[in-house]
Amino acid sequence: MDRLKTLLFLTSVVILLCLPALSQTDTPLGLVGDAKPVIESPAGPPSVEAKDTKNDDGSAIDVSWQLSADDQRLVTKYQVLRSRSAAGPFEVAGETTKGQHTYTDNGVKVGDSYFYKIAAVYEIKSADSTSVTGKGESQVIGPIKPIAQWFNMRRLNVLFWLLVTCAAILFYIMQAKSGKELYVRKIAGIDAVDDAIGRATEMGRKVFFVPGIQDMDDVATIAAITILGRVARICATNDTMLDVPVSKSLVMVTARESVREAYSRVGRPDAFKEDQVHYVTDDQFGYAAAIDGMVMRDKPAAMFYMGGFFAEALILAETGNNAGAIQIAGTNQPAQIPFFVAACDYTLIGEELFAASAYLEREPRLLGSLKGQDFAKGLFLLAIFLLLILAMFGINWVTIMDVS
Repeated sequence: MDRLKTLLFLTSVVILLCLPALSQTDTPLGLVGDAKPVIESPAGPPSVEAKDTKNDDGSAIDVSWQLSADDQRLVTKYQVLRSRSAAGPFEVAGETTKGQHTYTDNGVKVGDSYFYKIAAVYEIKSADSTSVTGKGESQVIGPIKPIAQWFNMRRLNVLFWLLVTCAAILFYIMQAKSGKELYVRKIAGIDAVDDAIGRATEMGRKVFFVPGIQDMDDVATIAAITILGRVARICATNDTMLDVPVSKSLVMVTARESVREAYSRVGRPDAFKEDQVHYVTDDQFGYAAAIDGMVMRDKPAAMFYMGGFFAEALILAETGNNAGAIQIAGTNQPAQIPFFVAACDYTLIGEELFAASAYLEREPRLLGSLKGQDFAKGLFLLAIFLLLILAMFGINWVTIMDVS
C-alpha cells in the first residue's frame, strides 16, 4: 500500500511539472510560447474574369474566378481587389466565403475603368488573439468599363403586361364612347345611396359626408370626392342639407368646388352654402372628436365615410351607429374594413371604392378604365394558371423567358 501511494505521488508530481510545457506547445501549428505562427499561403485563383453587368444602369461589374487549388484545404475566404490602375494600389471591393466564385461589385461608376484581381486568403488566430493571414493572389485583369443600358431586358414581361393593359383600357373606352353598354357588377353600398338620402329627406335631417383624413395626393380621397359629387346632386335635388367636414385645407377647396358644381348641375346654385364644406382640424383624433360632437348634436339620418381612414374609423362609425344613422363606408385601408363592416350598414371593400366612381357616373373614360383593368387582371390570372400547369410538367418557364 505504501508503495502504491508513493507511485501515485510521483506520478502527480511529474504531471504538474509537465503542464507548463504542454500549455506552451499547444499553440496553432505547434509553435512554442508567444511566437507568431508562420502559415502556408494558399495558391491564388488560376483565372479571373470581369465583365459589365447586363441590364443595369452601369453601376455594377460581375467578377468571377476559378477556385484556388487549396480551396478546401487552406482557403477561408476570397477577397475581390479593385483598382483604377493595373499597378495599384488595390482596395478590397468585397469578400466571399470559400467555395464561392462570383461577386458583383456595386461600387463602380459609369464610364470609369477598373482593374481586378482575386486573393485567396487563409486566416487564423494566433496565441495573442491577433489575426495571421496567408494570401495567394491571381493575375490582374482589366480594364473593365461599366456601361449603362437603355432597357432592362429581363423586365420585358412587365412591358408586355403594361401594353396589354393599356390596349384593353383604350379599347373599352372607345366601346363606352360609341354607346355600347358595359356591364359593371352591382355594388350594394352604392345602390343604397339614394335610399339613405331619401330617408334623410323624409326625416328632415342632415346628411354627413366624411372624406377621410388623407390629402388630395391620396387616390382614395380622389375617389371620395367623385362620390361626393353624386351625393351632393341627390341632396340638391331633394333639398336635403349636406354637411362635409374635412381635415385638410386642399381637400376643403376641392370638395367645396365639387359640391358647388353638383348644385349647379341640377339647377339649384342658390341653394349651395359655402359653410356646407368646412375645415375642422388636421389632428387625427381632434377631427374624429369634432365630428362625433356634430353627430350627437345634429342626429343625421345618413352618414358616408369615403376615403382613407385609420384608427379613428371605429370611433366615427360607432358614434354614427349610436345616433341611428344609415351608414355607408368605403376605404382602401384593409385594417379598417372590419370596423366599418361591424358598425356600418354597407361597406365598399377595397377596389369597390374606386369602382364606385365609374359605377355612379357612367362616364366613358372611367367605365372603360375599370373594364380594361378587369380584363387585364383576368388575363393575368389565366397566365398564372397556365404557368402552374407548365410547372407541374417540369417546364421551367423562367429559363424560357430569360433574355440576357
